[in-house]
Formats: sequence, structure tokens, C-alpha cells
Amino acid sequence: MDTYVIVVTYNGITWIKECLESCKNHPVIVIDNASTDDTVAYIKNKFPKVVLLQQTKNLGFGAANNIGIGHALNNGADYVFLLNQDAYLREDTVEKLITIHKNNTEYGIISPIHLNGSGTNLDKNFSNYIKTNDTLFYDALKNAFIKSIYEVSFVNAAAWLLPKATLGTVGGFDPIFYHYAEDDNYCQRVLFHGFKIGVVPNCYINHDREFRTTESTINIKDKFILKERYLKFKWANVNSEVELEIRNTKKKLRLLIPKLFIKFKFNKASHYLKELALINRIIPEIEKSREINKAKGRHYIN
Repeated sequence: MDTYVIVVTYNGITWIKECLESCKNHPVIVIDNASTDDTVAYIKNKFPKVVLLQQTKNLGFGAANNIGIGHALNNGADYVFLLNQDAYLREDTVEKLITIHKNNTEYGIISPIHLNGSGTNLDKNFSNYIKTNDTLFYDALKNAFIKSIYEVSFVNAAAWLLPKATLGTVGGFDPIFYHYAEDDNYCQRVLFHGFKIGVVPNCYINHDREFRTTESTINIKDKFILKERYLKFKWANVNSEVELEIRNTKKKLRLLIPKLFIKFKFNKASHYLKELALINRIIPEIEKSREINKAKGRHYIN
């Protein structure tokens, strides 16, 4: 089966050697999001067989993956395997996943178990995802798996096997998500179109992110970015009817804002005015997204 590994890079020099060396058994497509470090030069020098698609700006995770997916499909791919730049394959990971899929074609996304960077423990966030399936979670704790694949409602896109049938029905990542929540949205759409999402035991990647630091201070602009991301995640979910909730949310804000001005709570009133403006701006995007994503097709993939 023709399977391409797709890796999106952005200033990934810390991980790219180990990441691409772990993919040595497969054709690899790298989409570089205009890295400013030595990532591109290193790939060209050390991995000349890799198909390197350089971008002139940072397209974000989803749009960049869509480019790689399109390239793979246009070259006859039966499967694509999405791998984060900070994640590393085990030697037989992809082959195991494909074997499982051939016997479980109702699954639209299949993921291996995600370990931490050293491979000594479960990746912390991944352990939260598998808690949605009690059997999988407790079997993982015991390291005694009783099934060949376990159904979950979500798994992050650090290591996804996507069959051609999924991509032809669901399409690629929705461009209304620049970075973060695009994999949540994709899982929502996979479930809407009748596919399952699965995790395969005794099949692993290492996800090297446990010691990364994050910025704890969020300014007011960032808060609205987070609010926009959350509302798109919630209201673009094609499994939910959201029209009434949207109307009620806007109505509540329109009633609240004048009351806050009357009480001289100008900062709060200003905040909710901006929130209402945000909602009015993103509603057309969300409505268009829902219309497209309810239909079957190779959306967002060229």
C-alpha cells in the first residue's frame, strides 16, 4: 500500500533529525512553514530524498498538512500518516496501523499509543484522551491489552493514520482553524460522517514535548484569540445544532451591555462589546464551514 508520512515543520531543528530518521522506511513529505532556523538547510543536506515543500509564510498546522495530503493523494497514496515534527516513529508503527485498518475499515482515524520523548511513560495529554474509553485506559495502566483497536472520541493529530476513504469523504483540515482545535474539528467531522476513531495498542510513537515551557501570561488580545478558537470549536461542530444557542448568546450580550454602561462599568461593557463584535465577525465563517463539512468531499485538499 502506498503510504506517505507527512511532517509539518516550523523551526524544528531540535527534533527534525530524529523525526526524519524514524521515518526511513517510508516516503516523506515535509511542508515547512517558513522556518527561520536551520531546519530547511538541514533537511536539504541530510535528507535529500524527502519531498520538501517550502512555504513563504507560516500557514499553520492544518493548511500546511492539507498541502502535504494533496501531494500524497495526487501521487497515488492509499494512506497518509501525519507526524508531528517533535514525534518519532517506532520501526513497525505504520505497518501495524495499516494491518489493523484493513480488518477495521469503519475507522477513519487510527492512532498509535503516544509515549513521552524518552519512551518511558505515556504522554501526559494522551493519557487524558484515552480516559474516554475506560477499558483502554485500565488496560494501558496494566499494559495488558485485550483488543486490537479501541474506540475513542478524540485523539490529537500528532500521529494519525488517515485512509484515502476518510480524506475523500471528510476532506482536509478546516481553514477556519489556524493553530489548535483543528484536530478537534476534524474528529467531529469524522464522527459525523459515520467513521470511528481508534487507538491501537502495542504500537507506539514518542512525543518529545514533556519539558517544553509555555507562556503563562495572557493579555487581553490573547484572551479574544482563545475565545474565538473556543467558539469556532463549539459552534462549527457539525454534530450539534447551534443556531438557537448563537441567537441566545447574542441576545444576552445585547441586553447586558447597556446595563453595564448604566452602572458605569465601562471596562466590562467594552469587553462584552468586543465579544459581540467577535461573534458577529465569525458567524459567517462558521455557517459556511458547517455547510461545507456536512457534505461529503475532498474539501480543502488540492
